Amino acid sequence: MEIKRDFYLDKLISRKNNGLIKVITGIRRCGKSYLLNTIFYNHLLESGVDESHIIRFAFDSADDLYLLGESLIKMQKGKKRVDPEKFMSYIRSKMTDRGMYYLLLDEVQMLDCFEAVLNGYLRKENMDVYVTGSNAKFLSKDIITEFAGRGDEIHMYPLSFTEFMSVYKGDKYEGLSEYMIYGGIPLIVLRNGMNEKAAALENLFTEIYIRDIYQRNRIRNQGELEDLLNILSSSIGSLTNPEKLKNTFKTMKKSNITSNTIKRYLDCFEDSFLIESAQRYDIKGKAYIETPKKYYFSDLGLRNARINFRQFEQTHSMENVIYNELRMRGYGVDVGIVPIAEKDRKGKVIRKQLEVDFICNLASARYYIQSAYAIPDEAKRMEEIRPFRKIDDSFKKIIVTKDIVKPYYDEYGILTLSIYDFLLDPGSMEK
Repeated sequence: MEIKRDFYLDKLISRKNNGLIKVITGIRRCGKSYLLNTIFYNHLLESGVDESHIIRFAFDSADDLYLLGESLIKMQKGKKRVDPEKFMSYIRSKMTDRGMYYLLLDEVQMLDCFEAVLNGYLRKENMDVYVTGSNAKFLSKDIITEFAGRGDEIHMYPLSFTEFMSVYKGDKYEGLSEYMIYGGIPLIVLRNGMNEKAAALENLFTEIYIRDIYQRNRIRNQGELEDLLNILSSSIGSLTNPEKLKNTFKTMKKSNITSNTIKRYLDCFEDSFLIESAQRYDIKGKAYIETPKKYYFSDLGLRNARINFRQFEQTHSMENVIYNELRMRGYGVDVGIVPIAEKDRKGKVIRKQLEVDFICNLASARYYIQSAYAIPDEAKRMEEIRPFRKIDDSFKKIIVTKDIVKPYYDEYGILTLSIYDFLLDPGSMEK
């Protein structure tokens, strides 16, 4: 069964022949290779491109490396990357005329000097280049530094809820419950049975994500790294920082790990796209606050597998789903704070910080969003909208709830949406 990824296919189509290197980034197993080598490849064929003018090469494929006279086993044992001269020679042998060629490269970070090779291909008027990679150190950051504006990044996430529902056989209510437990990694979604899904997720975490982070970053103390991952898994959406995490290690693990080591591990998790961080923003002061931050998992199934599906808080899970949906749609997402000063019963001024779950920015558009699992009464609703009423700008303010409600505006102009409308209707925030 094929899961359509039209959202990302349209991004690739709109960038065809734009003179830039199209770089597809994202967590391992989110579907980058399938998007490039199957979905986009078929689009090129259907649009009239001759098969001989589409050159596909996967740098983690033993068969493809054999074409260059390289051995995947020897490369892994020797911790070497692919010889660029051999690769460029192979590409030259494939380009037999002056027609447009489409170069689809998978896991390009395994090619030595790949930045120089790709920059060289930009000078060829008859070559359009697309690449994938799984680690931000090799790709996203290098787009800025090495490609100097000549890289065009398309960041890919695991399945959105809309994509998930395109192959799910139940209704949206059952679907969201399963999505929040087992996530949106395509190969997991297509598995049958809860036990199979859980086992596959646990295996992916151990055999792919942990091992990859451990090997890429030459981590000496794998136990500490996994302990940190367990702590983050148990506290998604909670404010924290390396110093606070250091104290947690000292209390719970009797460990003397330093805050610098913890920061390095956090960077490793973010570079692998396993987690993302949301920084705090003072809405009234119009300034960022460096620490603490909130951390969210790119896939909830992986997070739940990490804690053996024992700790399932719907409130935090829903918040993580909303965060991922906003990021997938292209929004920059921060955590908002609204400083206020109030008098207590004795007339003493008390300073507080109210929190807005998400500030979403895209170009000139901005939205303030609260994630409210349930709004059982008026008191709860007033609690949720209190931060909104302290914000004195005109940007749209939205509450997303798991309650089954039709979209409506209250007397303060605040829109309330169900999580189902929010996730399944990309235009719901404009209603």
